[in-house]
Amino acid sequence: MIAWLKGVLREKQPPWLLIDVGGIGYELQAPISTFTALPKTGSEVVLFAHQVVRDDAHQLYGFVKRNERDVFRQLLKVNGVGAKVALAILSGMDANTLGRCVLEGDTTSLSRLPGIGKKTAERLVIEMRDRLGPLPVDGRLGSLPGNGGLDGSMDPAAEAVRALIALGLKAPEASRRVTAIDSAELACEDIVRLALKAMVK
Repeated sequence: MIAWLKGVLREKQPPWLLIDVGGIGYELQAPISTFTALPKTGSEVVLFAHQVVRDDAHQLYGFVKRNERDVFRQLLKVNGVGAKVALAILSGMDANTLGRCVLEGDTTSLSRLPGIGKKTAERLVIEMRDRLGPLPVDGRLGSLPGNGGLDGSMDPAAEAVRALIALGLKAPEASRRVTAIDSAELACEDIVRLALKAMVK
């Protein structure tokens, strides 16, 4: 399995791009969010990759952010969502917005995406709700898969959301409680303590 590629960007024509890795050209498909983050052709790039091996083809999908690649993988597990639809979803909204829509049950926003009808939007919400974890907090990623740094670290606010969920709060409520706190300089434990204290007022 190819996990990531580092090489020179030779061509980019959505949804396709071509990367030269040591003299071998890798053709990948990518969401529009990746294209907007790419440098000009001739520049060096690093892309997280997902490889699909089928009887009739080997396909690579590339992502600038690891969490987008991991959300793409989760989307592929949803009944009726293939790679083409998953790319359309991540082209229409970033992983943060998708996580928020799923966890808040916002099927209206999801059904506005190309290739997503009402039934598919409902299925996305049902099947992905338990996979995505807490909502993003203050524009930062919560515990969407692979959203930490390369060492898997997570910011204190996201850790606090996870802790509140472990204590029994629903994901949207936990995220709302943490967002209401000015948590810029606080440790996870302090954020959780303040959130719980606010609940008993």
